[in-house]
Amino acid sequence: MKSLNIITGTEQALEGSPEAALIEFYRAFNGSDFTLMQQNWLPSPGASMSNPLGGIKRGWEEIRSVYRSIFEGPAEVYVEYYDFQLFRGERFFQAVGRERGFFRLGKKELPLRIRTSRSYVWDGERYRQLHHHGSIEDAQLLQAYQDAVRG
Repeated sequence: MKSLNIITGTEQALEGSPEAALIEFYRAFNGSDFTLMQQNWLPSPGASMSNPLGGIKRGWEEIRSVYRSIFEGPAEVYVEYYDFQLFRGERFFQAVGRERGFFRLGKKELPLRIRTSRSYVWDGERYRQLHHHGSIEDAQLLQAYQDAVRG
């Protein structure tokens, strides 16, 4: 199978592979598919997410609120994963790389450039996301993004 350089959510990968889990995440995110997003995350109080807007969220119940607000909100958000590496263990993997895309709300559009890591664990049937961390390095872009989202 050809190595993936960019993941948008439209690619194909071997079922049960780390690549398939990442593709599923981006398919869920870019398609605003809450059911698929819920399937991608480990439904555990130990799951965590750290991002530029939501701060630190722990457990699926807190994490889900972030995705609900994105998917049901007025903004259009698109990201793709690139320049990433996979670090594999026996029952886990970590993906470390970058996201690029856009945030669009009305006539305002901002580019998104985010350092992103995702950790997945094998739950006996499939890889499920346990942790996500995203950071916007550019302080002016971060401020513009926060201002646009918070209105």
